[in-house]
Amino acid sequence: MAEKPAMPKHPYKEQPDKAFWKKVVSDTYPLDISEWYVKKFPISDRPIATAGSCFAQHIGKQLKDQGFNFMDVEPAPEFLDKASHLDFGYGMYSARYGNVYSSRQLVQLFQRAVGEFMPEEAFWHKDGGYVDPFRPTIEPVPFVSIEELTIHRDYHLQCVRTLFKDAQVFVFTLGLTETWVSKRDGSAYPVAPGVSGGVYDPDKYQLLNLSCEDVIRDMETFFKMVRQLNNKMRFILTVSPVPLMATATDAQVVVATMYSKSVLRAAAGFLADKYRFVDYFPSYEIISAPVMRGQFYNPDMRTVSHYGVEHVMKQFFKEHQPPKGGKLKKGNQAGQKDEVDDDVRCDEELLAVFGD
Repeated sequence: MAEKPAMPKHPYKEQPDKAFWKKVVSDTYPLDISEWYVKKFPISDRPIATAGSCFAQHIGKQLKDQGFNFMDVEPAPEFLDKASHLDFGYGMYSARYGNVYSSRQLVQLFQRAVGEFMPEEAFWHKDGGYVDPFRPTIEPVPFVSIEELTIHRDYHLQCVRTLFKDAQVFVFTLGLTETWVSKRDGSAYPVAPGVSGGVYDPDKYQLLNLSCEDVIRDMETFFKMVRQLNNKMRFILTVSPVPLMATATDAQVVVATMYSKSVLRAAAGFLADKYRFVDYFPSYEIISAPVMRGQFYNPDMRTVSHYGVEHVMKQFFKEHQPPKGGKLKKGNQAGQKDEVDDDVRCDEELLAVFGD
């Protein structure tokens, strides 16, 4: 009697449980959903630097708290009291560049630091003084002279060069696709001219809403430049789960947010799949996926609670075991004030004024 032919196999037969919605999500309490992330390379013994949108500030703080080799190449001067550090842009990231929301900003930050790009517009007027167009809120009041601004900027860019030369892991949180640029030389700014210095002129500036191809091109350019300077550098990309405060497009703000985050997520995934030295950590998915029921957002449905930050970093530290001596901050107890917004500074928050 002839044997029955073997049942044909298909790709899903060999997939682990985490590949199936029913096994991972359907009957699982949201906080018990696991296997969000598997690291591509170790980081615990390497100098780590961070940059990105506002949410990236949480990541840097947690890395410091956990005892990782977190770089701060531009620390606050000793005479400045700790309560004023954030007011002057210290301790936000590994250098005093403020929020770097877009891939275009990031590319130009490196280019300016190594002398490959010198923007035509070196300062903006504000309140009788001067601000740096590329970090207009880095000081609580404007500089009194262009010379003072230039001294601060030159020192800052020197520190940024040191960062890219010495770091071995760079964690970048992609935040926005919308960025305002100069029509003359393509300079990309963290906020629109006129919001925090300068004067908006449609003949001089324009909105650029980056496409997926734009973001990929920017990031590949950035990777190439950095690794030519420092071939030990590896990158961890993540996408901010914080929605847009406002959009300059014709779209409704939620629709504009979904475009922006979808583009950034697609680009980050493509880059992580393509390059061995690029990893992707899903902070965006952990916070904003429908299966999480929006529980990690504050009542404004935009800012992320301490509880959400803690849960995200818990997934990260499952793979990247902290060095001994680190201590993860615990979430708030019932009744305690959530101070998540007091801990970070966002240029984008300035746009809320125009929505009142």
